[in-house]
Amino acid sequence: MITTLAVSGYRSLRELVVPVGRLTIVTGANGSGKSSLYRALRLLAEAAQGRLVGTLAAEGGLSSTLWAGPQTIGHSVRAGLHPVQGTVRKGPVSLRLGFAGDEYGYAIDLGLPSPGHPFPLDPAIKLETMWTGPMLGRANRFAERHGPLVRLRRASDGTWREVMTNLSPFDSMVTHCADPDDGAELFSTRERMRNWRFYDALRTDPEAPARRPQVMTYTPVLAGDGADLAAAIATIQAIGDVAALEDAVEHAFPGARLEIGAGNGGPGLLLHQHGLLRPLGVAELSDGTLRYLLLLAALLSPRPPDLMVLNEPEASLHPSLMPPLARLLAAASRRCQIVVVSHNQDLIEALRIEGDAEQVKLHKELGETVVPELDAPRWAWPKR
Repeated sequence: MITTLAVSGYRSLRELVVPVGRLTIVTGANGSGKSSLYRALRLLAEAAQGRLVGTLAAEGGLSSTLWAGPQTIGHSVRAGLHPVQGTVRKGPVSLRLGFAGDEYGYAIDLGLPSPGHPFPLDPAIKLETMWTGPMLGRANRFAERHGPLVRLRRASDGTWREVMTNLSPFDSMVTHCADPDDGAELFSTRERMRNWRFYDALRTDPEAPARRPQVMTYTPVLAGDGADLAAAIATIQAIGDVAALEDAVEHAFPGARLEIGAGNGGPGLLLHQHGLLRPLGVAELSDGTLRYLLLLAALLSPRPPDLMVLNEPEASLHPSLMPPLARLLAAASRRCQIVVVSHNQDLIEALRIEGDAEQVKLHKELGETVVPELDAPRWAWPKR
């Protein structure tokens, strides 16, 4: 479980360090930085997949994603005594992302590519560090990268060994330097990061992937777009928590039950509802009903991840479905770590009732995302 998330220089997140609990809800007004915090988590996961640089390039490159305000904001500016003004940059251009938990921590520092680089939108990875424990120190780091040089601490005697001297600025040590002798911790952390799961594209419109005919096959993990909903539900019925599945459907739609049967488009998901003479196929379901079933399939996965992040899961849901959703989220948080990004007050209140959710409420001050009523965890960035 990660306990701290740190972001520096990304969009409105000039310098943000927040705690992360077993069940965390990130909330705030529109434009407060919720989506940026969500994307920062996704970028960390992309580092373990080797897609971080490409993802930032697709967002417009480093210059488009960097914090657009002054490098520092003084107390007099915050108090309104002086206007916001540009200052002389004291350090290099930098976008930094990191997380830490009781076991491992990781941080990455990205900067501008060298002049004449053939792909100017690609940021360059300047530094990476991994360490044991919740706080980076001088003695607990076990893998570090400075420019093209990567070192691992030997498991045998604790000394450092160079494992690569020419790592490209668009490649991460996470994907390229999991040495079988001294890189076991790096390999373990990479696999955990690759196991993180994100849901923010669960469409419910008439052309949604979940409404199309599906191939029925073993599916312990719902796809990010929900295209394999029927197969995911069938897998839960076969090897998952059937009682929890039935209870979640009954809690949301009293008298209803799910069945995998033959519909108009072949084998698929059918919903029996009280008072109807025939079950409804996925193509006939309302947007809210379909979204709830998609969330149900994700949260009851027989193969829970280390971390699951859901961005505005309440979209299309009627307020009456917030308590069932909160109950699902609280139950899922007992099997994996859950982060929910939402501004829906009904869901927030329901989560307070159902589970011990930690709330991170974001605010905007002078264009910067802050959490004024929260004591930030201790954090130290590695230095270039």
